[in-house]
Amino acid sequence: MTKADYFERKLDDKRRLTMPSDIREEFASGVVITRGFGKYLHIYPKIMWDRDIEKFASKIAWDDSDAADKIAKFRIGKSEVILDGKQGRVTFEKQQLDYAGINHDIVAVRIGEYWRIMSPESLETAP
Repeated sequence: MTKADYFERKLDDKRRLTMPSDIREEFASGVVITRGFGKYLHIYPKIMWDRDIEKFASKIAWDDSDAADKIAKFRIGKSEVILDGKQGRVTFEKQQLDYAGINHDIVAVRIGEYWRIMSPESLETAP
């Protein structure tokens, strides 16, 4: 079975996103939500966050300001959540959605092991 690389959804009134059933297993360890480098969010499987991002962060040299700035940006507004087991939903914080300019409609695109979450309007202006 091929896994999704792209999907569009609407958030419900409680800021919850229902994940497609074919990718829910990727997030069994939990979900880490961060700001992206542009007007979008990243969602990572918790296991990938711990294995790759935290490992990278622990090895940053004290004088590598570019790498430290990226990690700091990730940590501002970061949240860790568990998928709702029955419906596979993840809840976003209001400040995360405000940062990304997301109201109700979202577009999600796989970038390797993580996902970029953005508004449809951001997709239209993406490079």
